[in-house]
Amino acid sequence: MSIYYTEDHEWIKIEDDNATVGISPYAAKALGDVVFIELPEVGAEFAKGDEAAVVESVKAASEVYCPVGGTVIGVNGALEEAPETVNASPEGEGWFLKLTLADASELESLMDEADYKTYCESL
Repeated sequence: MSIYYTEDHEWIKIEDDNATVGISPYAAKALGDVVFIELPEVGAEFAKGDEAAVVESVKAASEVYCPVGGTVIGVNGALEEAPETVNASPEGEGWFLKLTLADASELESLMDEADYKTYCESL
């Protein structure tokens, strides 16, 4: 399993040809207490960089962008009842969506964990 990050603080974990997407701990901390999540429909198709979900906190609302193109095969419906899960476990139980990859080569433009850590330290 590989994990990659975007400059917008989304993460994507790759398992075979499927991916799980969420926001990083950095983003969850910056947002503050998450109070609402809007998830896409299963079957929705996204290009890399498309808005895939919306997360609202006590501080702000923010878009969650699709790190790579693909088709949604699952969403974390538990977040609708317990959006605070994103704060408690942003890279675990707080995942947003699962998708099949349209083009695995798009992963090459994303950061690995070490590069992402360096990126966050520079902010």
